[in-house]
Amino acid sequence: MSHPHDLLVVGSVALDSVETVSAFREEVLGGSASFVSVAASFFCPVRLVAVVGDDFPPEHVAYLEERGIDIEGLQRQAGRTFRWRGRYSSDLNHRTTLDTQLNVFAGFRPELPPACRRTGLVFLANIDPTLQLEVLSQVERPLIVGMDTMNFWIEGSRAALERVLQRIDFLLLNEEEARLLSQDHNLSRAARAIQRLGPTNVVVKRGDAGALLFHGEQVFAAPAMPLSEVVDPTGAGDAFAGGFMGYLARTWTEGPLDGRLLRRAMICGSTMASFCCEDFSLDRFRTLQMDQIEERFSAFRHLTHFEDLTIT
Repeated sequence: MSHPHDLLVVGSVALDSVETVSAFREEVLGGSASFVSVAASFFCPVRLVAVVGDDFPPEHVAYLEERGIDIEGLQRQAGRTFRWRGRYSSDLNHRTTLDTQLNVFAGFRPELPPACRRTGLVFLANIDPTLQLEVLSQVERPLIVGMDTMNFWIEGSRAALERVLQRIDFLLLNEEEARLLSQDHNLSRAARAIQRLGPTNVVVKRGDAGALLFHGEQVFAAPAMPLSEVVDPTGAGDAFAGGFMGYLARTWTEGPLDGRLLRRAMICGSTMASFCCEDFSLDRFRTLQMDQIEERFSAFRHLTHFEDLTIT
């Protein structure tokens, strides 16, 4: 295997307070860029660009560094770190946001250090599409660009969002966002409509129903791992993105993106998302080992594998 590409991740680093029926965790490490970066760090070198306040706990910085993540682009500003507080329903399928405090994140302007500007693979996590465009203007020669978005930007910054979509290779979003962006309830038609906006590849994340990849004319459905216990689904979608982009960074050797490679990247994303759900915050990743990742990756094959026989 050739030396993996570096992955640049730009997004939010936050302090989350998460409440479930069984437990409560206050001001744990969160933010889209944190989950993407940590999940991807198991597969490739990661460079993180985000902003935190002067109250950001040093132990969180130490953990990112322990994962080998380059944090030269982690801006530290006077003020409070972005905070989010949420509560999950008893079945963990519905989440209510109780409080959002943008704090220093409200004035975030990504400034890429020189090494980040030369990074081949880029993932634009869920931030203002105007900022996503600013990031792309600073990257010298991006080879693969993936991005996430949310309803807030789809509804309020449509023009800027469509400009970003014209410059990316992968859009990762959930079912609700895909329907809103395309104005079509049918997911297949929705994905095709989004492809016409720019990205050749659209990944629709469906929570515990898995994820769908629309790659050109091809469609691939990746299952979710049936877990006997889900502790905290916060960040699972971002961990999926980290596994997906990290796998591409590790295995892609340039040239056209092959459908088989993308299918394996989807399963890698589902693998990392499943681990994310097994504990609060990023805590499951603190003890996760590569052999466990490989074992679960292999287990995904058995979820859908069947003999090539006719049905008669």
